[in-house]
Amino acid sequence: MNAMTDSATSRVALARALSKLGYCSRSAAVELVKAGRVTVNGTSYSSPVRLVTPGKDRIAVDGKPIVSEARIYLMMNKPRGLVTTASDEHGRQTVYSLLPGDTGWVGPVGRLDKASEGLLLLTNDTEWAANITDPQCHVEKTYHVQVNAVLKASQLHTLQRGVQGKDGVLNAKRVGILRQGEKNTWLEVVLEEGKNREIRRIVEASGMEVLRLVRVAIGPLTLGQLPKGKVRSLSLVEKQQLDAAMGSVRRISTRGERTLEGHPSR
Repeated sequence: MNAMTDSATSRVALARALSKLGYCSRSAAVELVKAGRVTVNGTSYSSPVRLVTPGKDRIAVDGKPIVSEARIYLMMNKPRGLVTTASDEHGRQTVYSLLPGDTGWVGPVGRLDKASEGLLLLTNDTEWAANITDPQCHVEKTYHVQVNAVLKASQLHTLQRGVQGKDGVLNAKRVGILRQGEKNTWLEVVLEEGKNREIRRIVEASGMEVLRLVRVAIGPLTLGQLPKGKVRSLSLVEKQQLDAAMGSVRRISTRGERTLEGHPSR
C-alpha cells in the first residue's frame, strides 16, 4: 500500500479520483482540493492525497456532486501557431478555441508545441491518455519533418543513431527520407518516447533546422483527410485499434461514451 492508491479496496487519492471521474485534470484537482472546494461525504478535506473510493464515497465540488463523466475521445488537426494548453499567460490562442463550447473538460494526450501541427488527441479519460503516452506501451508516433538541407549520408546517420541530451539519449525508432528538393528534405520520423522537443533537438544536433513538423499518426490512427483546425470524435473501431496498439486488456464498451457527432467542428 502507498499514499496514492490502495488496490485492495480500489481507493485512490482525492485529486486522482476527480481526474479519473473526468471532472478536470489532476493538477486542477489538486488546486481545487487545496482551496477547500472539495468535500467527501459532506466533509471538506485539504489534502489532495487523501484516499477515497470513487463510486462509494460522495465527492462534491462547490457542493455539487461529481459523478463519472461520459468518456470523450477526440482527434484534432492542430494548426501551427496554437499552444496546447487550456489558457496561456501570454494571451496566445490555444487548441481549446477550436472545440465546440459544450464539449466538457478534455485534456491533450501529449503535446505539440506552438510551431508544430497535425494529429492531437484530447480526452477526459486520463488513464487512457497516460497509457497512450507511456513508452512502455510502445504506441508509435509518426511525424513528417521538413529540414532546411539536402541530407548528407553522415547527417542521416546521426539522425538514425540519435544524440546525447541533458535528459538522456535522444533517438527515434526509425528515420527515413520521404523526398528531397533542391534545398530541403522531408523526413519520416517515428518515436515511441517523446521527450521535450526531441525531434527538433536531434535535427539541430545534426546541423540543420526544422522548417515544418507535422504529426501524421499515433499508432494505427492517421490524420487522414481531417482538415486543418477541425475536430472529430474517434470512431469505436479507431478507439479499439488504439487500445490494441497499447496492449490494453480493458473491455471496450460504447456505454457512457460521448461523441461530437451533430456538432460543428469549427
